[in-house]
Amino acid sequence: MKPLKKNKAEEPQLEPLCCCEYIDRNGEKNHVAACLCDCQDLDEGCDRWITCKSMQPETCERIMDTISDRLRIPWLRGAKKVNISIIPPLILLPVFLRVASWHLLLGVVVLTSLPGLALWYYYLTHRRKEQTLFFLGLGLFSLGYMYYVFLQEVVPKGRVGPAQLALLTCGLFLVLLALYRAKKNPGYLRNPASKDKSLSSSQVECLSRDGLERTRGLPGAGSLGSLSSRTPKDDLKGSCRVLAGSPAKVKEDWCAKCQLVRPARAWHCRLCGVCVRRMDHHCVWINSCVGESNHQAFILALSIFLLTSVYGITLTLDTICRDRSVFTALFYCPGVYADYSSALSFTCVWYSVIITAGMAYIFLIQLINISYNVTEREVQQALRQKTGRRLLCGLIVDTGQYNRGFLRNWHQFSTLGTAPCHHPAEDIV
Repeated sequence: MKPLKKNKAEEPQLEPLCCCEYIDRNGEKNHVAACLCDCQDLDEGCDRWITCKSMQPETCERIMDTISDRLRIPWLRGAKKVNISIIPPLILLPVFLRVASWHLLLGVVVLTSLPGLALWYYYLTHRRKEQTLFFLGLGLFSLGYMYYVFLQEVVPKGRVGPAQLALLTCGLFLVLLALYRAKKNPGYLRNPASKDKSLSSSQVECLSRDGLERTRGLPGAGSLGSLSSRTPKDDLKGSCRVLAGSPAKVKEDWCAKCQLVRPARAWHCRLCGVCVRRMDHHCVWINSCVGESNHQAFILALSIFLLTSVYGITLTLDTICRDRSVFTALFYCPGVYADYSSALSFTCVWYSVIITAGMAYIFLIQLINISYNVTEREVQQALRQKTGRRLLCGLIVDTGQYNRGFLRNWHQFSTLGTAPCHHPAEDIV
């Protein structure tokens, strides 16, 4: 025991990090104050920029990686890393809205260019299959900034009462609470091989017939330990029947990345890197997937946001454009640009209208999909394969596979995530 104690005493103990220190991507201790030190890629990029020379894409990526690794804020037990995609909304949104409030033409140009910039950034990150906090930061900061402008510019005019302000504040708090619930686990599928390393004899016998032989060509399907049952033990016979009888379905349901056989309506998210039960889509506004466990919270967050936004727009227009209806005041509010406070409020109203219209379209699509018991992923797949029944110029897509009627579809949606769902044999894809 003495040599063990001696070796243990000789081992160096790691010193705790102070609030300004951190461990960088190279595994070395670094300091926040040294954010501009030892950056050869940045020095080379500045030299090439000054001499008007082109810079390699690999150099730009290394510079961005270095900046994102060194961009930190002091925190307890080490500096915390700040995602660089959060910063642009915090800086650009107030600047754009204040510039748009200078004149009507500037407002038209800025407010019409903002959706285009957001869509361009969305397609840029979607093509690279990257996760980004840009849209989540934009949404949360927009809520906070609109509420700040409402308190600073609208409430002092005396047209908003305490009860109305309390109702709007309560709606904003409920939106944040629903968003927090929607960002939780959407129903991630974990590989049961990590927990149950050995399969039962009935599973081995079932998988070793025809299904296992037909899945050998799939990557990662060489070991029995990596395969998982797609249904509970009660539905094991139906699962065996699918595996042995239709190799095409096995190839479609087998996820080589997660090393498991997906249950019906589950799908692998390229951005999250994991399979999700009853995956609807990956929502960039919450930076998470919408699946079986958080779909209800997502719908609740959308509905509360729409009600709160419409109520705030109504209060603001009633204050800056008196004696006019809401729809009339949106398009005709004389003298609103004579006062900077009213102009800023009017610009924020139009920004809120644009965001609300986009969210209302998403909410409408979600209601239609729930009524026909289809997910957005299934709709996109049906459109690509030109299957299903299209109504109202493609606004409604009914695959007919899970549609059980309006009331039963909504009843199934209301019970999502409450209990394990035992699908009949014809529902197993």
